[in-house]
Amino acid sequence: MRSTLREFFPAALEAFDDLSAPEALELLARAPDPAAAARLTLRQISAALKRAGRYKVAERAERIQRALRGRQLTQPPVVADAYASAVAAQAAILAVLNEQIMLVEERVGTHFTAHPDAEIYLSQPGLGVILGARVLAEFGDAAGRSASAKARKNYAGTSPITRQSGKKKIVLARYIHQDRLVDALQTQAYCALTHSPGARAYYDELRGRGEAHNPALRKPANRLVGIPHGCLKTGTPYDEATAWSHRAEREPNDSVKPSHSMAA
Repeated sequence: MRSTLREFFPAALEAFDDLSAPEALELLARAPDPAAAARLTLRQISAALKRAGRYKVAERAERIQRALRGRQLTQPPVVADAYASAVAAQAAILAVLNEQIMLVEERVGTHFTAHPDAEIYLSQPGLGVILGARVLAEFGDAAGRSASAKARKNYAGTSPITRQSGKKKIVLARYIHQDRLVDALQTQAYCALTHSPGARAYYDELRGRGEAHNPALRKPANRLVGIPHGCLKTGTPYDEATAWSHRAEREPNDSVKPSHSMAA
């Protein structure tokens, strides 16, 4: 849809930050071409925003209308009509997909919250129902599967690889890993920056040392992987003070370089 709009209706890309959002799909289905979109009233736009549960409706509606009525390069009417048909069809397909995704999320949530470990996973910073279900599914729930927090980190691929020869020691990032699990854990770490003061402080400290975003995020992520091991072992939920009391014991991986090794 984005590629199609870019060809004949670039104002829509300016008006809607997220083309999969309910209000964007509703308005594009109703007015899939520049001429029809320019005729949308503030009342119609506001109604779509309200149905989508947005806040600051009046302000958003004015911004969307202003963007849709702005000057833009256009295609001949016949070409625009053909593109508009494609946009209307794509909007209808995406609306159905969104509905089905919501149904799947509801089912995932129902099954996940019934799991005996769900409360512990949901207590972890950065984990909601869907992301928590992903992490649980990728790690599995077999008792004793991870002998230690370190083993859990190694399985996740978030722990670094340390190599030492004589007085020379290097610490390498682990790039051989289970992609789905690492993606979920990186997302958790990013979300945890706004929910865990300890994770945020650690990340800010690393950024202050000059580390880039990804390496600085990987280290709190590694810490957040090990924490649930103790929580699951003792049957206790996450506790912020306990989780970050280790700060006096600095992580040993200050300088991390890329590697494709699977060594522990």
